[in-house]
Amino acid sequence: MRGMTDHLTIGERVAWYRKRRGMAQEVLAGLIGRTPDWLSKVENDHIDLDRLSVIKSLAIALDVSLGDLLAEPSLLEWTPESGERTIPALRAAITDYRQLSPLTSLVQAGDPVSLTELRAEIADVWDAYQESRYGLVVRRLPALLMQAQHAAVAYDGDQRLRAQALLGQAYHAAATILVKIGEHDLAWIASERGLTHAQNSGDQLVIASLFRSVTHTLLSSGRYAAATQLTSDVTGLLDNQLSTATPELLSVHGTLLLAGSMAAARAEDRATVRSFLAEAEESARRLGGDANHVWTAFGPTNVAIHRVATAIELGDLQIAVDIGPDLDTSAMPIERRARHGLAVAQAFSKWNRTDEALDAILAAERIAPEQVRTHFLSRQLVLTWIRRQKGKPSRRLADLAQRLHVA
Repeated sequence: MRGMTDHLTIGERVAWYRKRRGMAQEVLAGLIGRTPDWLSKVENDHIDLDRLSVIKSLAIALDVSLGDLLAEPSLLEWTPESGERTIPALRAAITDYRQLSPLTSLVQAGDPVSLTELRAEIADVWDAYQESRYGLVVRRLPALLMQAQHAAVAYDGDQRLRAQALLGQAYHAAATILVKIGEHDLAWIASERGLTHAQNSGDQLVIASLFRSVTHTLLSSGRYAAATQLTSDVTGLLDNQLSTATPELLSVHGTLLLAGSMAAARAEDRATVRSFLAEAEESARRLGGDANHVWTAFGPTNVAIHRVATAIELGDLQIAVDIGPDLDTSAMPIERRARHGLAVAQAFSKWNRTDEALDAILAAERIAPEQVRTHFLSRQLVLTWIRRQKGKPSRRLADLAQRLHVA
């Protein structure tokens, strides 16, 4: 159904699915504890519907997926600018039954790639992700997963354990990009499989990192309570290791807390948001500054980025506008900088400062065009602004809408 609703705002999409189910506004509003007047304003774009917790409640009441209301690009639609159909290859690599266990693994001819080379290839994929080069990530992952799987089966002893850890990291990368393009079910498979391989390796750092992947996957699919609880459980297990923690473990621990803070914010659990952010801030203080251990981009700046993001989720716009625009993210990976730019645009838009919001999106697009193109928030904001125009939209807004394929 997404193809029929791609050019609608979220509010218009809610109305489309409601009418398709023959549901009156009074009924849908009652199911989510809102008034019919509020729902009418949402459906007519008089109220911005950009808090994921509210969108999720509407999706449940309408019996559709969160992705349906967000109109996230589907697996078969999302392809790199080159036009190559590489996403189906990634689906095939993840769902191939021969990857389920060593007993069914595909027997590959030749020697496995060296672990040093495999580690370097995984690092290249993660670097590309942090540079928001999503097409490159998707192109390289199918072959990388097969190489890592071959190594995990072909090597023996300690080398097999190290190969299992690397295979877990490869699946983590796959889950991360799948979350970005809205393929939550596949992301869950990749996260779960990656965690299994990480646990088989016995590498505590990789295991903790894969729990971060599971948390992000739960968060992206709207399972906020589960993501919050998992954060509490895993960080609780790590607490007794923090007194002697390496920078890598501190970074993974802190990033897990940041993911949990977003889940708690979307569950409207302010106390847990404060607690997770305070713990993350302490880990960042102990780390001593911004770093990118295990591709976490963790440090004081990322904590501040999440203070802005959680404030927006909780409706604390004053905090978001006070902190967000002036936050220096120039030392962060491009992915983090662009995502923060979208958050700043969201905050400005909520205050009807559309020109500043558009500036923020355009700045994010200049450094991360693929990321901005695939994110629901940029499309939702642009569609809403165009609908509210009394005359023709400005040239730069119209051009952006065309680039985002929402014009």
